[in-house]
Parts: sequence; C-alpha cells; structure tokens
Amino acid sequence: MMTRIFVLSVLYLLTCCGCQQLVLGDDAVNDPENNYEIFWRDFDAHYGLFGVRGWDWDSIYTVTQPQVTLQTSDEDLYEIFRSMVEYLDDTHTFIYWPDRAFFAGNRAGNEEVETEFSAQLIVDEFLNVIDSSQEESYVYGQLRDRNIGYLYLDNIDNEDLDFGDQLLVDLGHNEALIIDIRNNGGGSDRVGAALAGRFADREELAYTVQERNGPQWDDFAEKTSYFLKPLGSQQYLKPVVILTDQITVSAAEVMLSYFKLLPRVTQIGTTTSGDFSDTGMRRFLPNGMQYQYSIMKFLQPDGSSLDGVGHVPDIYVRNTVGEIEAGQDRVLERSFEFLFDEYGIE
Repeated sequence: MMTRIFVLSVLYLLTCCGCQQLVLGDDAVNDPENNYEIFWRDFDAHYGLFGVRGWDWDSIYTVTQPQVTLQTSDEDLYEIFRSMVEYLDDTHTFIYWPDRAFFAGNRAGNEEVETEFSAQLIVDEFLNVIDSSQEESYVYGQLRDRNIGYLYLDNIDNEDLDFGDQLLVDLGHNEALIIDIRNNGGGSDRVGAALAGRFADREELAYTVQERNGPQWDDFAEKTSYFLKPLGSQQYLKPVVILTDQITVSAAEVMLSYFKLLPRVTQIGTTTSGDFSDTGMRRFLPNGMQYQYSIMKFLQPDGSSLDGVGHVPDIYVRNTVGEIEAGQDRVLERSFEFLFDEYGIE
C-alpha cells in the first residue's frame, strides 16, 4: 500500500540532487590506496557516533588497510568499503557505487520484518477509514466495534504540520488512540514534534542534539535542546498505544522520544531500529563511488543515547509471516487486550 520513505529518499538523493563535492578537489589522485585513505580519514574526522556506539575505527584501519594496494580492483575496494559500513551498523550510513551497488548499514532482517506487517490487512479487516493519503502516506479511522481510533503513518513527512488538529477532530471522541509506526522509514523531526504536541499537557525536555565539530571522536558542538510542548487547537489526554517494529527508524524514533515522556503512552511491538542521527552531505571519491554518514548524536534527557539501542517496548509482541497471511495482526490485537485490561476500554 505504501512505500519505504528511507529507501526512496536515498534513491532521490543519489539520482536527482546536485550535491557539492565536499571531500575532493578536481585533481584528486584516483587509485585504490588514495580512495581508501580519503574514505577512512573522512569518517575518522567527521563521523558522529564512534563514542556513542563504542566503535574502534582505528582497529578497522588495522584490518582493512593492508588489503588495499595499487592493484586492488574497484570490485574488491567496494567490498572493503561495504564491510567498513557494515561494521558501523548505522542505517544512515551508506556506500554507493553508481549503477552497480548500494549498501546501507543496519538493514539485516528488515526484509523479513516488512512481511510481518500489512497496513492493507488492517484496512481490510479492522478499520473503517475516515481519511487517507498515498502522497502523505497515512491512513486513519475508527476501529470496527471499538471505542478506539487508529492512525497508521508510513513515514513522518506530512507537509501539513497542523495534520494533528484534523486528526483529533475526527478521532478525539474515542477513549483511546492507537498510533501505528511499524515499517516507518522516518522523515522530518519537526513533523513528529508537531504531532506529539497534540498529545502534550506540559512542556518538557525531549532530547538534545550535538554535531561533531573537531578531529577527536569526542569533539562536539554545544547541545541544542528540543522540547515537547502543547500545540494545536486541542490536546488528546487519554490513553495512547504506539506500535513499533525494527523498521521504526530515524524521525519515527525521534517522534517516539516525545511521546514516551507522557505517562499514558504505551509502546507495544518490538524494539525500534536505533538510528537517530542526521547525516552530512553526500561525499564523492575519485573513482566515482559515493557515501554518506551520521554526523551528530541524539541524547535523551538523562544524557543516555539510544543510537544502536532503539526504543524498547513496554510490551514485546512480534507477528509472524504466517499470522499476517492468515489475516491476523497479533501486535494490534495485543493492544486491544492491553487497553481493556489496563483501562477497561474496548
């Protein structure tokens, strides 16, 4: 029904956007050893998550640099770069060989997870749809025979920052709402903040961001703080369940950081991807390969980082492919059980 915004965004950047060449000069030497040195040194100087994730980039140099000689083929060099990106285990970090190959970190198991959820199943079996948009990648409505509203977001990129106002006009009478961000590829942090503001009854620090700004792995700029705060014409202050999975990533996870400050919000499903950071501009190598990486760290109000960890659900439930094929969504059904057991809502 809906497509993966993260993959589409990467493809758009790779095929459509004119990006400034930030790494190279026009006369950069195009040989395997120089391409390798540019790649490793650029990450060493600018990648933002070595400390947060506990990675030793020097050890990667020790292992991979001896594999590169002037005779190394482009195919072998790409595989070396791919292994280095794989080590970082970061969805926002990728290596791209135009018209040949693409690899982004932290994607293991995602194809299976995609089959463990079906928005179309929910529409067909559970939902009376009130509004939907393929362009903005959402659908919401009334769960059949229940006093519970439901919103599915395929991404966090709705251009209408007041979307939450109409959502609550249509669904705010319900005793509970379910917000489903499974298989959500991310988008814009400000969109998530705007929606969360429709559920807030107070202002509270949600997270801080620091961008790497020096040669040492722990060189960062001053913190920029982001706050949950009430927004819009009304706030929904009744129970909310948020459904997540391993492909709940990036801006979807940032939005969840806002929501999880609220005591009546419960996360059900599986742990999210654990990829919060924004990226720098795309880099170019002399051999035509391109790459991009995370440049900052997101910290929770207590100073901890969820990069590489993700948001852990309050109630862990995971669908199987067989259940979806049989017309069952055990994650959604567990949320019904929780709302009845905890609040008497059905």
